[in-house]
Amino acid sequence: MDYIDISGWERHQVPARRPGKKSAARRKKKRKRLFLARLIFGGVILLAGILLGVILWRLLLLVMQRGTEAVETVRQQAEAGWAADEIDPDRPVIVEDFLTPNPYSRPGEKLPEVRNIFVHYTANPGTTAEQNRSYFENLGITGETSASAHFVIGFDGTIIQCIPLDEIGYAVKTRNYDSISIECCYQSEDGSFTQATYDSLIKLTAWLLKKYDLSPEDVLRHYDEGGKKCPLYFVEHEGAWEDFRQDLADYIRRN
Repeated sequence: MDYIDISGWERHQVPARRPGKKSAARRKKKRKRLFLARLIFGGVILLAGILLGVILWRLLLLVMQRGTEAVETVRQQAEAGWAADEIDPDRPVIVEDFLTPNPYSRPGEKLPEVRNIFVHYTANPGTTAEQNRSYFENLGITGETSASAHFVIGFDGTIIQCIPLDEIGYAVKTRNYDSISIECCYQSEDGSFTQATYDSLIKLTAWLLKKYDLSPEDVLRHYDEGGKKCPLYFVEHEGAWEDFRQDLADYIRRN
């Protein structure tokens, strides 16, 4: 068989392909997609920065508002003649109008401890905090019954303190010697409180809980000790009572 010698043949190199129009178009599309991706990413970062700025600004305004309220409270307490060591920025504005000592509404007995804060309603719609305070005062004259509370909150949000915190009141028969009571005025027949009353009740209760190292679970209705329908709305609307406790806990956490 004859063999063919191919050792001397020249090997031809295949020339490299030059980029065509399709390759250039692909690169152009790729650059365009990359540009759009960078543009979208930059937009997201910008929006996130704006949102964060708005949140921080609102937090700053909230802090400034709380600070202003605290300063105003201290100013009002100072104008009321409080001693420097008595001024408490967490204490809501309270009008101290103590009852005259008497056997029927302010017996003057020492309050040994505070285990609970009781919430009541006045059971006479449309009467003011001042009128209910006067009712307690007049019991010292009429002697028709024994009744009182440490605080009365009006439907305009006014807080009147009737009894010093180191004395008992006549509010919850079996618990007068280890609790503080708050009476709330109201206007609606269903016993619901105005927003002003509700807000003052939150602030006053939060301050008392802090003062006595208690928690929202230590706040009770008069109903919870003896079964009396007091405060009426919170007894007939259990959800509203739970909402109040939650609002109280939220307020304490925020402050």
